[in-house]
Amino acid sequence: MANAGVDKMLTLVSRGMFGLGAAAMVPSLCLFDVDGGQRVVMLNMLSGVEDRTRGEGTHFKVPWLMQPKWYNIRLRPKLIQTTTGTKDLQMVTIHVRMLFKPDVEGLPTIHKTLGEDYDERVLPSVANEVMKATIAQYNAEQLLTQREQVSREIREAIVARASQFNILMDDIAITHLTYGKEFARAIEEKQVAEQDAERQKFIVQRSEQERQATVIRSEGEAEAAKMISEALKEHGSGLIEVRRIDAAKDIAENLSKSPNVMYLPNGQQMLLNIAGGARAQQ
Repeated sequence: MANAGVDKMLTLVSRGMFGLGAAAMVPSLCLFDVDGGQRVVMLNMLSGVEDRTRGEGTHFKVPWLMQPKWYNIRLRPKLIQTTTGTKDLQMVTIHVRMLFKPDVEGLPTIHKTLGEDYDERVLPSVANEVMKATIAQYNAEQLLTQREQVSREIREAIVARASQFNILMDDIAITHLTYGKEFARAIEEKQVAEQDAERQKFIVQRSEQERQATVIRSEGEAEAAKMISEALKEHGSGLIEVRRIDAAKDIAENLSKSPNVMYLPNGQQMLLNIAGGARAQQ
């Protein structure tokens, strides 16, 4: 009797422990959490992908019958690079940066048709096609002068194409635009030619200014000569004598300030004037 009571008690304890273990497994098997910035698409093993998505919070699921698939709905960057030809057959490399996120209402369709790596399947092909088609409409020089218009056309085309796959574009911008070596060399040669042209233009302008200055100076000298001639006719040689006196005064002043000039008395025989004295005696 005692053994039967012990066995009965052990059976009850084991059943209770099993029940507690089963109850502890219920949350991990039947509940799942959706974090902020996420959505869940539910895959029902009997009916397929459900049309309703689950938002933030804790949700119920039937173990092994319902499988949740998590999707990130935050904005994410994507950088696409492509090399293509312009309208004038110049090769350019263009980098476009995109900020994208999935359309929450279209997540079931994305899961059915594209899968969790939908961005890798859609964005590179769409961006490359749009960029090549847009760049082919412009010359290489126009890509520089009309960059804002080119960026706007690329943005509008990518937004329209991505919306067909339930992908929303928040921003699209051209980050880099580089040309081939031939075009870069042509631009450098053009800049050098423009600088040479500006230099030649400056030389021509300077020559013209010098010519005008020469003409004005010649006209001034001619006018001065005319005035001197008229003065000579009116006053005789007095003006020449005045100019001669002025010139002599200037020469005397310059000689007096020079340290290399020595004055000797007139008519005296000195050692420094021997040769001159000999010539005088002869």
